[in-house]
Amino acid sequence: MSARETRTIAGGARRPLYTADERRRRDATAWTTVQAVLAPVQFFAFAVSLILIVRFLTTGQGYVLATGSILIKTGLLYAIMITGSIWEKVVFGKWLFARSFFWEDVFSMLVLALQTAYLGALLFGYGTPGQQMLIAVAAYATYVINAMQFLMKLRAARLEGAGRGSPGRSPAVLA
Repeated sequence: MSARETRTIAGGARRPLYTADERRRRDATAWTTVQAVLAPVQFFAFAVSLILIVRFLTTGQGYVLATGSILIKTGLLYAIMITGSIWEKVVFGKWLFARSFFWEDVFSMLVLALQTAYLGALLFGYGTPGQQMLIAVAAYATYVINAMQFLMKLRAARLEGAGRGSPGRSPAVLA
C-alpha cells in the first residue's frame, strides 16, 4: 500500500494520523516529550558529527573526534529508536510499523542498519578509516531523509490538530 493510499479512505477523504483515542494517548504520555527532546539533541549531534566527518575525509585529520561523534550519534539513534517504539506501543498498541508511521519506521530500519554496519566495521576493523566514514555518511544521508519524513508527519499532525482545535502535538522522532 502506498503512502497516499495509507492516508486515503473510501470516498477520497484523508484518514487522520490519529484516532481520537490515539491522540488522547499521544498527548497524555511522557514518551511524546521524550521524543520531542531527543530529536533535536540527535540532530545537533548529527550536525556536529557531519562537520567532523567531512573534516576527516577532506584533510585526514580528526579521526578520533569524528569517530567519537559518530558513536555519540549512534547512541542517540538507538535511544530514540527504543523510546520511539515504546511511544508507538503506548499510542498505537504496536511496537513498530503502526499505520500512521509505517514508512517512517521502514526507513528508520535502514538508518539503523547503516549505523550498525558502521559500528561493525569499526569494531571488527573492516575497511580503512575512510571507508568506515563513508558508511557513516551513507547512514547520515538516510537519516536526513528519515528526519524529513518525520518533520512532514509533524506538520501533518499540527494541521490535523488545528482542524480539531488542538495543538496537534506529535512525536519528533528522528532516527
